Amino acid sequence: MKQISLLIKPASSLCNMRCAYCFYEDVSANRECASMGIMDRQTTRALIDRTMCLDVNQINYCFQGGEPTVAGIDYFKDFIDYVDRVNTGKKITYAIQTNATLLDDAWIELFSKHDFLVGVSLDGFLENHNRLRKDAAGKGTFKIIMSHIKKMKKAGIHFNILTVLSHQLSKKPEQLFEFYQKNDLNYIQLIPCLPTLEGNARMDQYALTPHDFADFYCTFFDLWYQAYMKGHYMSVTLFDNLIPMYLNVLPSQCGMLGQCHMQLVVEANGNVYPCDFYVLDDYCCGNINTDSLQEIMKHEAAKRFLKEKRVLCKACDDCPFYHMCYGNCRRLSVCYYDAHYCGYKTFLTYSQEKMRRIAQMLTVK
Repeated sequence: MKQISLLIKPASSLCNMRCAYCFYEDVSANRECASMGIMDRQTTRALIDRTMCLDVNQINYCFQGGEPTVAGIDYFKDFIDYVDRVNTGKKITYAIQTNATLLDDAWIELFSKHDFLVGVSLDGFLENHNRLRKDAAGKGTFKIIMSHIKKMKKAGIHFNILTVLSHQLSKKPEQLFEFYQKNDLNYIQLIPCLPTLEGNARMDQYALTPHDFADFYCTFFDLWYQAYMKGHYMSVTLFDNLIPMYLNVLPSQCGMLGQCHMQLVVEANGNVYPCDFYVLDDYCCGNINTDSLQEIMKHEAAKRFLKEKRVLCKACDDCPFYHMCYGNCRRLSVCYYDAHYCGYKTFLTYSQEKMRRIAQMLTVK
């Protein structure tokens, strides 16, 4: 099935929270205009029209920020209404990544009615989350998010948890795993906390190092494996991508094989960028109001982005897992390896036999 996905930022970098390590605050601070405001109706219509004329069977509209719900529920209702009016038979899916603090009953109803896949940003247990993810008034947000997760469960909404794996959290794999199990949170994506683009001591104290990565995942994987062998499956994005690779199944996560792809990130003013990590002026590939998606995909900035080389590690030279990595995602790789040490290699060396065992079990099934 031919399909296309767009990552849409309806509220640009605007957010009602002040997370200690916010990577998009860092990205937006490194461009001429930090915030593009709220996406207007003309840009929304242009975005939808551009996708509807493509020769695809499925369109995936994914909303992110900043905090996308800051755009207001009427923005989303209008978006969906227009899609319904102009759709000529394509399958449409919706997803949103949200801090979940603004999700009242109206939002829950909207997500349920239109079968949104909801990603909830939650940094694990209360102590860690409230230290790093505060609202604009400086108050912790753990309690309100957990209450909204409870509402989503009751409404039957499909959701997963996105946890930023910081330097601090990497020291507590047992506590984090126990928290997920205790609260019946079984769909997990752990993303490394990135160092800033230009170096910011205040934010970079939270950045994940390659040694942090290896130490955390060796312990976390063992806990996950023990639970799996007892019949309790927790979907962890990294493991879900790595284990099938032992069966020669390509990963679905972008960048895991060292190859970048155009992600089509649409900012609130209609500017389009190739990757959420590179929503920077130098990487702007056009504007959805004036350029077709075909023109955007062939833009010189897009070509340059795809050709840019990544810096590898000395450990790559004789790494038995190089075919499962090829340097990985060039932005995230700073959390996996430095010039001489690779935490990714350490983790794969540690976990390979158990991953192979699970892969073999999957072939039997």
